[in-house]
Amino acid sequence: MIKKLLAVVLIINFQLSVISSFAQDDMMKLLDDNIAKVKNDPVTSTFKTTRVINAQSTETVPKNSLDFRITHRFGNMGAASGGGFQSFYGMDKIANVRIALEYGILNNWMVGVGRSKTMGNIDAFTKYRFMTQTTNNNVPFSMAVYLNAAISPIKRELFYADVPVHVNNNLHRLSYTAQLIIARKFGNLGSLELLPTYVHRNFVKNYVNPNNGASETNGLFALGAAVRIKLTKRSSILAEYFYTFSKYRQNNPTHPYYQPVSIGYEIETGGHVFHINFSNAVGIIENDFLVNSPDTWNLGGFKWGFNISRVFNF
Repeated sequence: MIKKLLAVVLIINFQLSVISSFAQDDMMKLLDDNIAKVKNDPVTSTFKTTRVINAQSTETVPKNSLDFRITHRFGNMGAASGGGFQSFYGMDKIANVRIALEYGILNNWMVGVGRSKTMGNIDAFTKYRFMTQTTNNNVPFSMAVYLNAAISPIKRELFYADVPVHVNNNLHRLSYTAQLIIARKFGNLGSLELLPTYVHRNFVKNYVNPNNGASETNGLFALGAAVRIKLTKRSSILAEYFYTFSKYRQNNPTHPYYQPVSIGYEIETGGHVFHINFSNAVGIIENDFLVNSPDTWNLGGFKWGFNISRVFNF
């Protein structure tokens, strides 16, 4: 009888060992599958839209989707910069407005067109994200390249103002931007990006800085930085700064220039993403706000504005 019981116990123990071994193999396989899945899982929503405030983000419009964007800048808020209560702190004035359409050719490639009030700039652009951050940091950040071309169709006497001798050439009206965007998302805390940028204008007015003798140049390098800090699931604080590498723009008393600085609040409401922001930059596209920024925060030269993004899926 005891021998039979021992035999039964041994058989049960063997079966449990086999079951346990298979279970461990299944668990290890499941763990390996999960690790592999995490390894290939791209990070999403580094930023909520294709732009932070003025700065481009690494985000692109999804494939076969159309993003309709309105960007608005009121006048300067401070009285020392032409604002104050009489203009209701700039709200009675329109410094700039831009309407744009952006279309996703692929999930990581988009094209678009836009029109701005300042200089009447009409721009066409493309953005391609060639690297996407992964959740296990196998790819530590996302990278995209942004290219645009803009043309200013304003009247000739305005375009060539303050230039006594010139040759009328429609190619003068063209300007271009090339930009690399490097971004990283830090979990639920937020995101950070850097934007090395080059802007080229076919025509510039041959101004000279009387302080250092530096002349205006056709090409301009700049480095931007932007940050998004999450507050809630649907809202964030935004900030961005660009530094232009231009001797001509340093302490220029005749044509003052101040580095573009912007802050904002972002909220997602269904299919819309809405930004309220303040910026000393008048321009909205890089061809404008990086080469021309005559207002300073110190004198109230910042403007209240908003960005609205509405995506339509087809």
